[in-house]
Amino acid sequence: MIEAFQLSKQFGTFQAVRGIDLNIQPGELLALLGPNGAGKTTTVRMLGAILKPSGGHARICGHDVVAEAQTVRAKVGLLTEYPGLYGRMAALEYLDFFGSLLGLTASTRRARAELLLRQFGLWDARARKLDSYSKGMKQKIALVRALIHDPPVLFLDEPTTAMDPQSARTVRDAIGELRAADRSILLTTHNLSEAEVLADRIAIIRGGQIIAQGTIAELTRQLLGSPIYELRLAAPFPAQAAAALLADLVTVESQDAGALRYRCPAPQQINPQIFARLASTGLPVVTLAEVPQRLEEVYLRIVSEEGLDVRGQGIAEPPKSIGERQHDPQLMPLNADH
Repeated sequence: MIEAFQLSKQFGTFQAVRGIDLNIQPGELLALLGPNGAGKTTTVRMLGAILKPSGGHARICGHDVVAEAQTVRAKVGLLTEYPGLYGRMAALEYLDFFGSLLGLTASTRRARAELLLRQFGLWDARARKLDSYSKGMKQKIALVRALIHDPPVLFLDEPTTAMDPQSARTVRDAIGELRAADRSILLTTHNLSEAEVLADRIAIIRGGQIIAQGTIAELTRQLLGSPIYELRLAAPFPAQAAAALLADLVTVESQDAGALRYRCPAPQQINPQIFARLASTGLPVVTLAEVPQRLEEVYLRIVSEEGLDVRGQGIAEPPKSIGERQHDPQLMPLNADH
């Protein structure tokens, strides 16, 4: 559904994106994470047929983003971090306008607008001008606009920014439903908890390159090593007693009065031995569980490598803002296929 092969983008002497490879399947959500200026938004703009790549190529639903740009745009729903709403329009008028640009019939536009406005809790505000909306409401109406033509591919750039917790939960639930309908979704976010909940896979970009990619479990094993388990004993038995008893089976990470944290090379074989040994000596086990490894730990470990990318090259300065590049000839015209 979403394919990129050595996708690159250069602005003058600045290399914003360097040889990115991506492959996102139907029904899969990939979270693209990285610090500001890493190349996330540039990547999304190229995949959405808004910005012409300097090198490599990409396909959306089998269509080339340069040679078949118009077709690609019809297949994509794009939510940008700064959506640029038409503030003097009411919500229904705004959605009807964009639906007409996408070739939807009047009845389809009306039905889709009502369905989505109700889903996101905006139906009662449908006649209000968008200028009167709160930041969270504006973000939701921008997401509704991206969904108005029921696209099979979604690019969501910071979809819950500026939202209160309840609104953010509504949007996250909607994203989960969209993925379940076999859509392919590329999500960029700084909210690591959000990525942890929503993403099937994670790709981390720094200096315009993807420096790590995989499931959270895969990245955790690669960067943080084998899982840590916590063994908790009933009082008054100290964890030191268990540590001494299990010294030949585990590597102790930490211990306190009632809990022992350890690693072991083959937990499926060793943990049953631990239970048996403790039971045979009368030490009462309250819990034995894997300690959750958070995505934040993995992410910070990857991006904190002294400003170097995976090839040992220094990261360049961030690119100029879009405003400073507004006359860039590399921006693809919206009324042409090339």
